[in-house]
Amino acid sequence: MNQTQTIEIPIAGMDCTECTQTVQRAISSLNGIKKADVFLSSEKAIIQLDPSLVKMIDIRNAVKNAGYSVPQQNEENTTPNAALVNFSRRIFTVLGLAFGGIILLVVAGEWLGLLDGLTQFIPFPIGVLLVILGGAPIFLNVIRATLNRQVISHTLMSIGALAAILVGEWTTAMVVVFFMHIGSYTEKLTAEGARRAVKDLTAMAPQTARVERNNEEKEIPIAEVQINDIVIVRPGEKIPVDGNVVYGQGAINQASVTGESMPVETNTGSHVFAATLLKQGSLKVRAQAIGAQSAFGRVIKMVEEAEMHRADVQQFADKFSTYYLPVVLGIAALTFLLSRNLLATAAVLLVACSCTIALATPIAMLASVGASAKKGILIKGGKYLETLARADVLLIDKTGTLTLGKPIVTDIVSLNGMDENSLLSIAASADRYSEHPLADALRRSAHERGLELKEATDFESIAGIGVRANVSGYKVSVGRYSLEKDEQVKTLESQGKTVLSVMVNDQLAGLIAASDILRSEVPDALGEVKKLGIQKIELLTGDNESVASSLAASLGISYRAGLMPEDKIRIVKEYQSQGRIVVMVGDGINDAPALAQANVGIAMGKAGADVAIEAAHITLMREDWTLIPQLIQTAKRTMRVVKGNLGFTAAYNIIGLILAAFGFLPPMLAAALQSIPDLGILGNSARLIRQSEK
Repeated sequence: MNQTQTIEIPIAGMDCTECTQTVQRAISSLNGIKKADVFLSSEKAIIQLDPSLVKMIDIRNAVKNAGYSVPQQNEENTTPNAALVNFSRRIFTVLGLAFGGIILLVVAGEWLGLLDGLTQFIPFPIGVLLVILGGAPIFLNVIRATLNRQVISHTLMSIGALAAILVGEWTTAMVVVFFMHIGSYTEKLTAEGARRAVKDLTAMAPQTARVERNNEEKEIPIAEVQINDIVIVRPGEKIPVDGNVVYGQGAINQASVTGESMPVETNTGSHVFAATLLKQGSLKVRAQAIGAQSAFGRVIKMVEEAEMHRADVQQFADKFSTYYLPVVLGIAALTFLLSRNLLATAAVLLVACSCTIALATPIAMLASVGASAKKGILIKGGKYLETLARADVLLIDKTGTLTLGKPIVTDIVSLNGMDENSLLSIAASADRYSEHPLADALRRSAHERGLELKEATDFESIAGIGVRANVSGYKVSVGRYSLEKDEQVKTLESQGKTVLSVMVNDQLAGLIAASDILRSEVPDALGEVKKLGIQKIELLTGDNESVASSLAASLGISYRAGLMPEDKIRIVKEYQSQGRIVVMVGDGINDAPALAQANVGIAMGKAGADVAIEAAHITLMREDWTLIPQLIQTAKRTMRVVKGNLGFTAAYNIIGLILAAFGFLPPMLAAALQSIPDLGILGNSARLIRQSEK
């Protein structure tokens, strides 16, 4: 019987998208592998396999044969330390000066014949042996790739080094090997730059927890904490688990989950999140979610796996890099056929920068996704950033999105002799099990008046209309049922209030009006959104015409009222049929279908809300409209950086290939220049990190 098991393994040595594709192909080729996803940002692979057909040793060997490795879980990471990856101008200046100095020395040495003197002291066979020894790790990877019918970036440079040896220039071959190592390190540095935000995020997760067991406090690794354990947290410590406070009170900084640094007051019964910081007070927390199952764990997982949703421009770059190497080989062959100049041919192979093309997009995307997560914005992939940058329609839900979602009862109009308290009591009782914000407003108002709610049976919720239930022997309906448009109703609605009818035994017993509160930051945020190029902003609401009209007029946007959930999907499709790029902002629960249908669905969900995170393409972990223009700005800035990376890389390669093909670029200089584009992309993409930290 077929079994499916999912495992995660670390992968060492990956520097670019080409590397991830190579590893993914190697793993997927094994019998028993059902699916393999390899991620550059988190340096890991997630594999679905049949354990009866494939073993871990098979996967390890496949990765090794592809030129990479699977470290043991207790091995230290072999990539450069994150502390070495500093995106300040000072570091880039030093790197630039170092490379400039090396290039100057190489060129001057070749022109002045300083390197030629080596051949007088070192015999040619010894020189070739030095080249082989110096380049052995790279040459072995090239041989493995060739045996697997793959052409990698170092294939070209290795052929270039071989060409130099064939014409007796072993010193040139040695310089090529030197710059191959420099290039490899530069690519690792560049890839590490993209991982910086992800690793900074992961570093926030607590590694240990202090638990109460057998009336004793014990500090244990987070992996050993169990559900329902009582975890003790003291001032200045990070909360290690998601859970409920069972004792104590304090102020918590939730920036790691929501991006908001203002402390949140917490006491017995409050829900708290892992990786948040207890600023004041002491707490005992009953563990409910641990590690990857916590809200913070899900944030990390989403950021790590954002590469699965590649932008169209990234997919284009990936495909282009696949065909680029064979094209360069063709240009090199044509150069040799026309010029018979083996050094010019070698220079063509040496100057080509295939990894840079593959890095141009994911480096920028990973930087933005990781940095945004630290601000409480979860983006499921680069494709949504690319789409958001081109969006021209913004559709907005009302309740819980534009408003606080906590309406208050403002008016109670009793009809047919029923007093206000009786009307409110029976309506709130019928809405006892409803999760709608208006139902919550009825219950809160009844509680404030000291009214006792009665049991509701045969409860039925009808989306977009209201509820029905039996209360104390009466058949009660609350919502938009047979609402007559008399003068009293019109007056209430003209004030921007939502009017509910209360039907008792199919007779109108009264009206209850409620009003929601607009989020204070919404007007300014929508003004910023308009400045960013969103041509059409429209409010979509199930409320009546008067309520929608009043709110939309105050914000200077259009509206559609009286909508059912399926109407919102229809409107999204309507705009999409016109070729428009639609962004939908909702609360992530009742708007889930419309969020999924939109080109980009943004859920304004609360921290830890599973539905909010799953429903949309982008989730705001705190309910703050200022994040919307920030998000659009990030998308546009990211695409400018991506286009700059691709434009620079394309121009650099074209110019380099032309100069090399016509003999104007000696092999040594071609090898030296090969690594420069990586630094260019690193510096350009690093702006996304710096700007996000302002």
